[in-house]
Amino acid sequence: MISIQNTTKFDNQQPSVVTIGTFDGVHIGHRKLLDRLINDAKLLNLKATVLTFFPHPRMVLQQDADIKLLNTIEEKIKILEKIGLDNLIIYPFTQEFSRLSATEFVQKILVNGLNSKKIIIGYDHRFGRNRNADIKDLIAFGKTFGFKVDEIPAQEIDEVSVSSTKIRKALETGDIATANLYLGYEYMLTGRVKKGKGLGRQLKFPTANLHIEESYKLIPQNGVYVVKSEINNTVVYGMMNIGFNPTVSGTEKSIEIHFFDFDQNLYDQKLQIDILDRIRDEHKFDSVDQLKAQLEIDKKTSLSIISA
Repeated sequence: MISIQNTTKFDNQQPSVVTIGTFDGVHIGHRKLLDRLINDAKLLNLKATVLTFFPHPRMVLQQDADIKLLNTIEEKIKILEKIGLDNLIIYPFTQEFSRLSATEFVQKILVNGLNSKKIIIGYDHRFGRNRNADIKDLIAFGKTFGFKVDEIPAQEIDEVSVSSTKIRKALETGDIATANLYLGYEYMLTGRVKKGKGLGRQLKFPTANLHIEESYKLIPQNGVYVVKSEINNTVVYGMMNIGFNPTVSGTEKSIEIHFFDFDQNLYDQKLQIDILDRIRDEHKFDSVDQLKAQLEIDKKTSLSIISA
């Protein structure tokens, strides 16, 4: 898969079948659309191309919007690479871009930029300045500029929106099982390991403190989770705490992972943490000894889930 920013860098010698959207989560609803895109591209001998935008339009147009996304842009690229796309265009969404008329968007981006011969899009898709054009306009543009439009019916669009909503709500309540079911993969957190206070090592449960740079990334509800990560080409399992460490009067939210049977220096390494299940809420214990005893129980619980 070729991943680029802006259509000016895109090699449009071979025409494309294109779909457009933010595709946050790249969940099972999106997969139906993307599978159709890839299949049509093969049948028509076109390039399967996704046009997405970053930053998210709401970040630009509603700057005070407290938007939380399921994927960072890096995570989205990783997921889309695995499904067989030919091209991923991550177009910079700016105030200037938002002011393009519908005609300018179609001619500059879809026709001249991507050499679109077919566009697969939802019945409710709107585009152009103030989102004043709809699928009927796109079909009319297609007749003018020589591309076909494949309309996705309301039922399939509803499936996409419902699963997106369920994923966010599930993560906010710690329901990882539901989130993973609708994603079609384990929800991931990607960040760099930073030095912590060393409390975990004192408890004989050393942790990697994960710092996520992207403030828009949705972090699941506080609590203890079963996780895995690929480190140096080896899958390593562990348990993760999201929260404030109330037993030791913590004041800052942290994400800490204790890996089982693992003792390597991970400082400053970038890790992807896949969340498998949730064990319990975060609690304030009466003593550090009680916390340590609970960690032993959490480890046993985690290992039983992993081996199941």
